[in-house]
Formats: sequence, C-alpha cells, structure tokens
Amino acid sequence: MGKLLYQGHGSLRLTSDSGAVCYIDPYAGEGYDKPADLILVTHQHYDHNALDLPARKSGCVVWQNMDAHPDPDTYVAKTFGPFTVEATVAENANHPKDECVGFLVKIDGKTLWFSGDTSYTDQMKNELSKMHIDYAFLPGDGIFNMNVDEAARCADILKARHVTPIHLNPGKLYSEELALRFAKLVSSALLLKPGEEIEL
Repeated sequence: MGKLLYQGHGSLRLTSDSGAVCYIDPYAGEGYDKPADLILVTHQHYDHNALDLPARKSGCVVWQNMDAHPDPDTYVAKTFGPFTVEATVAENANHPKDECVGFLVKIDGKTLWFSGDTSYTDQMKNELSKMHIDYAFLPGDGIFNMNVDEAARCADILKARHVTPIHLNPGKLYSEELALRFAKLVSSALLLKPGEEIEL
C-alpha cells in the first residue's frame, strides 16, 4: 500500500506500494532521506523548489513547472515509472498562470491532486470534479493564495474523497487554527500535521 508523508507547508513525499519515491515541492520539514525517483515542482518560488534537499536515486527525474507547462496552451501528461503525472492549471494574483502548475498523480489505483499555489480555477469545476480524486491538497493561507473559506468552496466543487489543507502559514510548517476551521467547513477534510504519514 502506498504512503503519503506531509512534511509541512507545501511539501509532501509520496511512496508507491513498490517503494518508488516522489517528492512534491520540497522545502519544509523532515523526511528527505528516502532517495527520490521523481521530484515534482509546481513553481519557482523558493518555498517550493529546494531541489538539494531530497536524496536521489541514480536516474532520478526532476520535473518542474516549465517542463510540465512549456507554453500557454500546453499542459503535459507523462509517466515516470509507476507514477502517471498530469499538469493542471494553477493561478491567482500572486501566481501567474504561465509560471505555475498543479499535478494530478495516479499511483497504485489512487488519484491524488497536488494543486500547487492557486485559488479557484474553472478547471476545478469543468474537469477535475469529474475525475474521482481520492486525495486533494489545497492551499489556504489567505495571503499568497486563497483563504480557508475559498479552499472549502473548492473542496465542495472537487468532490474528492479526502481533502487536506496545506500551505496555511507561510514561514511556518502549519496552522492548526486554520486547519481546524477548514475541517468545520468540509465534511471530507483529512487533516495532516507536519511529520504525519498515512497509508493510501
């Protein structure tokens, strides 16, 4: 069974049932000792692209926003070993659409959506809500991204089986206050604290 570790802020580590390791937006917390097969970066802000942190296997692939979204009209889907990854739209006033992506990742029969730094996008309603997402991860800091209330509205639109709020307190790993507020608004909320790992 696959596992997911929330490292804090916007950083996560995904491990497949076969032991393949994927880091998403490395920067915060601990748990970078497992050598990576794949590193995904949603955009180039410093708190998402600390590429020197994860250990790497020989042949590790680093796939960043500019690879996944090479021009305004193209969002690439690609398979890396057991991980199938599709770039999705990410944007708001602080994150230009041409410079940011989210990642829809399929692994071991599960679909996870790492939204990246974003606010509501039409793709959430028109496409992602129809994809039967098992786990979605949404920012909710209300400073550089949407706030918890808007994140809750996005969760209702997505209809994912589990929705976890992340990127809640820039400069720190987590905000328990905002996470609990999200949980009161979203019946599918799955709260994870930094350092907590779950089986998928």
